[in-house]
Amino acid sequence: MKARVTVTLKSGVLDPQGKAIEGALKSLGVASVAGVRQGKVFDIELDTADKAKAEAALKDACERLLANTVIENYRVEIG
Repeated sequence: MKARVTVTLKSGVLDPQGKAIEGALKSLGVASVAGVRQGKVFDIELDTADKAKAEAALKDACERLLANTVIENYRVEIG
């Protein structure tokens, strides 16, 4: 089973890397960029057929390792 975990900064948390990317895009001529927020994506393969167990395991992994839940949100997609 394949899963994707997307981790993004919570709104209101400063994102200096996103600001730097925004500035770089504008300097490359992409003038319509209004804002950039950066994040992380994890593509994970699981050795199980139980979708509920897989989702629970991934949420636990996010809470314990993949995301800093004080400043980040995460989304788990299993497909």
